Amino acid sequence: MAVNKNALIRYKTIDKCLQNQFRQWTLNDLIEAVSDALYDYEGKDVDVSKRTVQLDLQMMRSDKLGYNAPIVVYDRKYYKYEDANYSIVNIPVTDKDVKVMNEAIQLLRQFKDFSLFKEMDGVLQRLEDSVNSSQKDKRAIIHLDKNEQLKGLEFIDVLYAAIQAKKVIEVTYQSFKARKASVMIVNPQLLKEFNNRWFLLASQNEKFITLALDRMTEIVTLESENYEDFKINGDEYYKDVIGVTVSNSRAERIQFRIDKKNAPYVITKPFHPSQRIIEEAEDGVIFNIFVQINFELERLILGFGDTIEVLKPLKLRNRMLKKLKTSVRNYEEIEN
Repeated sequence: MAVNKNALIRYKTIDKCLQNQFRQWTLNDLIEAVSDALYDYEGKDVDVSKRTVQLDLQMMRSDKLGYNAPIVVYDRKYYKYEDANYSIVNIPVTDKDVKVMNEAIQLLRQFKDFSLFKEMDGVLQRLEDSVNSSQKDKRAIIHLDKNEQLKGLEFIDVLYAAIQAKKVIEVTYQSFKARKASVMIVNPQLLKEFNNRWFLLASQNEKFITLALDRMTEIVTLESENYEDFKINGDEYYKDVIGVTVSNSRAERIQFRIDKKNAPYVITKPFHPSQRIIEEAEDGVIFNIFVQINFELERLILGFGDTIEVLKPLKLRNRMLKKLKTSVRNYEEIEN
């Protein structure tokens, strides 16, 4: 049975409500929660009738979608899950589900040779592995880095929808340096992932700012504000940087030496697309990259410890030397 996005949002919202056994849920409470969820998704008021939510509860109780949700009514007006540990997101995937999903994956594979889908094959491989591993007798073959405690991922859908619909947003945000959260109004332009963290590139007063999703606590879409679209091309905007920090400075030629033992790692996984080999010697390999000097570059260099030496420019070399001297002092000051 086909289920549209709005129906899935309603089911997930009702499920989330009924999992909260510390509150009593009337039908009107569920209607209000579903309406709020659809407003966040659509960016506009959606009329949810009493009949719609009653049918949703009936559908969730049934086997039509495989939920068989143990929804009960008590005191003639309150809804809850009879099993406090139940959730529709925890139901097992059936063999039929896996077959249907794999058929969809194979259909999408037919488009992988088209330029628009040139990066799809890796995505489909991960999706296929995830689908197959959902079966009880199979294990995942692909293991991806993930951080279960990473905050802010719940805002990706909201931000994506705001960018797509060209909507101004109000963000409650607290940087690591700030003592308390502040509220800012921004024009979201682009979502960026780096080093397993997500960031939002936004404009504020015609200036670009980068906000980490894990420092956000609330996002409100502002329907009446005029959106300013800078039509950012991510490949072009981040062309001269490592990471997400883009400054007003020009890209510079960074030259560094990696010792012979570790050079193959840098050759096979370059610091940046501009990386070139300048010289190969017995004591190591000298590389050039053309990037802006930023926080992420410094962190990358420090991560290679004593296997790397910055040769040019002098200001970056001196900056790394200062950091390393501080690091040495930190180790020397430890009492035995």
